[in-house]
Amino acid sequence: MHELMVFFLTLVTGYVAAGLTGSFYRLVTNKPASFQMWQESTAGLVMGVCTLVFAGPTVILRNAMRAQVIENRPPFWLLLSTLIASFWSFLVGIFILSLVLA
Repeated sequence: MHELMVFFLTLVTGYVAAGLTGSFYRLVTNKPASFQMWQESTAGLVMGVCTLVFAGPTVILRNAMRAQVIENRPPFWLLLSTLIASFWSFLVGIFILSLVLA
């Protein structure tokens, strides 16, 4: 049972970090974090990539929800996107918790 609690704590830590990073990026740039960055300057591109390392799960889930509602994609795509975002969030959570606990 202890391992399951650690897993969920790590997962939630990653999702919280992704949400905070994405919200901070939107506060600074007045646009949501996105994987489409070809119009950015070099400094904007570097900042965008560094942001996406942490905010990637929220971008994936936002895009998946929009595709589900607007494009009427099958629920399998939403499930697959959620699994990918959860794995990414878990890895971000491991990174953050290892920095905090070290």
